[in-house]
Amino acid sequence: MHKPEAIVLCGDGINCDAETGWALNLAGFEPKPMHVSDLLNNSGVLEAAQMLVIPGGFSYGDEIASGKILAIKLKERLRDALYNYIENGKLVLGICNGFQVLVQLGLLPFSGENDPRIVSLVRNTQLKFINRWVRLQVFPDVNSRFFTSLREIELPIRHGEGRLALELLEDGAKESTEQTVKRLAPLRYTEEVNGSFDRIAALTNPAGNVLGLMPHPEAFVRWTQNPSWTHRQVAIKRFERTNSIAEIPHGLAIFSNAAASLN
Repeated sequence: MHKPEAIVLCGDGINCDAETGWALNLAGFEPKPMHVSDLLNNSGVLEAAQMLVIPGGFSYGDEIASGKILAIKLKERLRDALYNYIENGKLVLGICNGFQVLVQLGLLPFSGENDPRIVSLVRNTQLKFINRWVRLQVFPDVNSRFFTSLREIELPIRHGEGRLALELLEDGAKESTEQTVKRLAPLRYTEEVNGSFDRIAALTNPAGNVLGLMPHPEAFVRWTQNPSWTHRQVAIKRFERTNSIAEIPHGLAIFSNAAASLN
């Protein structure tokens, strides 16, 4: 069976590309690692790919703001190619720093060329880096191709600027903007974690083919990655018996949903 190709950006401070590529391979993709410079110099490679992934890490050392410099480079060199790619229904996934890049690009929660930027990802309210596992609630009414059959999941987070905040708004626009952002949030923390507006952990575009999330799905693609894995033996055995999407490690389920949506 033909495997959909997924471009995985690497280099220039991105440091989760190897495990992201491995997770994509497990989920049924053909991962294609690509240095940022190579993509900037040849946007035509996007034509053969079904998904573009911007992994986590610290692109360009998080200078100016997290994801800002990479976003500037992508916007300057790939602006039209990215808009066409998204308009054609292909998938874009930004994980942690990749989510920050997509927000800086103005591709979330809207992905149109003239859509306004209405959110930012800023410093956690604790003013420090957070590294922990969290529980997350999936909102099935939000259109997303990544969370099919998932309802509550566990994933790790590791970020210093992961708090979702609304941009400064004109008088009278705050309530409508808040409602718009809520409608495009497929994933929320089940408890207060970093001060994010409405505890939002991820955003999608209205078409459901662009997703940015702060948790790291590539860090939970086998049960032994979970700190409580020794208590999950029943779930593991159930997965071996049923091979149900709901019973596989939650990060792998997210990637598998993406692959299934392309078949």
